[in-house]
Amino acid sequence: MSAHQRVRLRTAASGGSGSQESDFFNERVLLLVMESMNWDVQVLCRTAACCRLLRAMAKRLLWRKLCLFRAPRITETLSNGVHSSRMGGGWPALAKLLFFCGGCESTRNFVLSRPKPGHFVTESRFSKTSGKSFLMKRCRGDLLFVSDPCEHRLGDREDDLGVFRGVFRGFRESRTRACLIARQAALEERERCPYCGARVWSMMTAGLVPKNAAKRLGSHDGALEYFVCVNGHLHGTCWLAPLSSDEGVNGDDEEYAMDGSDGTGNSSGGVTTDGYDDDLTFNTNGFR
Repeated sequence: MSAHQRVRLRTAASGGSGSQESDFFNERVLLLVMESMNWDVQVLCRTAACCRLLRAMAKRLLWRKLCLFRAPRITETLSNGVHSSRMGGGWPALAKLLFFCGGCESTRNFVLSRPKPGHFVTESRFSKTSGKSFLMKRCRGDLLFVSDPCEHRLGDREDDLGVFRGVFRGFRESRTRACLIARQAALEERERCPYCGARVWSMMTAGLVPKNAAKRLGSHDGALEYFVCVNGHLHGTCWLAPLSSDEGVNGDDEEYAMDGSDGTGNSSGGVTTDGYDDDLTFNTNGFR
């Protein structure tokens, strides 16, 4: 090897090492910035949408860190405590599901006068107890978290539109998936998961909607539709019946709050979902 070649080799090696070290420090700086901003999901969306490098860093690390910081209990449960594990559909999809209402459009089983766009939510409440109401009796061994419905006024009818979402733990091994396959339920042609983009099953078409689901949502019997994607994300819509003044909410749920307080003493740790802003139009490309 000539002296000139040896110099080029040493230069390349030095540059590669410097690049790796630079990437490490860039990563640490981003983590510190996000921590200082309490892992603001909209800021992370904008950051991930800036360029390919930041998008890759967000997909590999930042979305997972956000889920662990903002929603520690549900994230711990879904990942079985293994934070480095792969999440069905990816960590960006889970983050989007936790903090973004996917909106809705008309389907063959649920007709709307006009579509409703998605939006960020200010807080969310997911419940394992609610999830049980969406499982057939033979599937009650599955673990499913379902949010409270996000309420939307349409103006052309008395009932409010409710949009809800949820996520299974270990969907590939779930009894729900086994039932769908055993019934040879067909995947929908047009509908896609608003969180990971995967194909979905209509639970209404598959005949896997328990009667308790409408009651749990506060909806008229049969006035709902929901889908489950191949990665275990659930999204659906319902018509919310007006409540009388003496009707209350069951307080026995095991809830997971995502607003920054989950009862664990971590002031930044939670998900609860009742507030939203229809005018939010932030770019959600960063979730991808």
